[in-house]
Amino acid sequence: MEHIIEIKPKNKLFAINFGELWRYRDLFSLFVKQNIVTQYKQTILGPLWFFVQPSLTTIMYMVIFGGIAKISTDGLPQPMFYLAGIVCWQYFSECLNKTSSTFTDYQGMFGKVYFPRLIVPLAKVTSNLVRMGIQLLLFIMVYIYYVIIGVQVAPNIYILIFPLLIVMMAGLALGFGMIISSLTTKYRDLTILFSFVVQLWMYATPIIYPLSTMSPERQQIMALNPMTSILEAFKYSTMGVGTFDWGHLTYSFVFMLVLLGIGLVIFNKVQRSFMDTV
Repeated sequence: MEHIIEIKPKNKLFAINFGELWRYRDLFSLFVKQNIVTQYKQTILGPLWFFVQPSLTTIMYMVIFGGIAKISTDGLPQPMFYLAGIVCWQYFSECLNKTSSTFTDYQGMFGKVYFPRLIVPLAKVTSNLVRMGIQLLLFIMVYIYYVIIGVQVAPNIYILIFPLLIVMMAGLALGFGMIISSLTTKYRDLTILFSFVVQLWMYATPIIYPLSTMSPERQQIMALNPMTSILEAFKYSTMGVGTFDWGHLTYSFVFMLVLLGIGLVIFNKVQRSFMDTV
């Protein structure tokens, strides 16, 4: 029996062909596996870098921000406090950086074969879950160590929303990534500017400092950053410190949905003719 697949132009900018994405699920799995394997394929330590990177970052934060700058960690041991923020931020930033170069990294493949372009950024976001899972193990080991030696932490029922926090981080990274990737097909210098913005964004997120030490007015300003409420919710749910606010979390969730919608519209528009500009 002969199968005929007809490729039609997308007339709706907001359209997502879920049936088509499902038909290409094997390609999606291949991209996910490729992203995981190739990143550390020719390295000495291999996947151990997933442990080494956050460990070295934590030590650097302990020396600079905890030792020299004497920034508070909400009464928690510095490794535990810093790792909680690092695990979440590195997942978000890694997804953001990888998805933001979708069109430029895959222009050769996109110009030769057809498949749903959305598969590539989705695979990036999914493959980074493996990295986050390994780094979460590091956080859990540090967490258990401090619990054993008597450090008082207060995990609570809100830890059940952790899967939602992952979805929100992935959605924010995917939305921003699709927008930046679409814009850089025409304006390449945005790539340099974007990498600088991501670095500044990290310092505008409560990773190395607790939000609770700020005045209520500054907390409201910080809450405009959609990543703030996500990190604070993770810290509060696992360690009982931080500022948990359903209103701020709802804002971040709505922000993510709107951003995904805008990103999808721009992504669908650019993928029609990006080969003429890259």
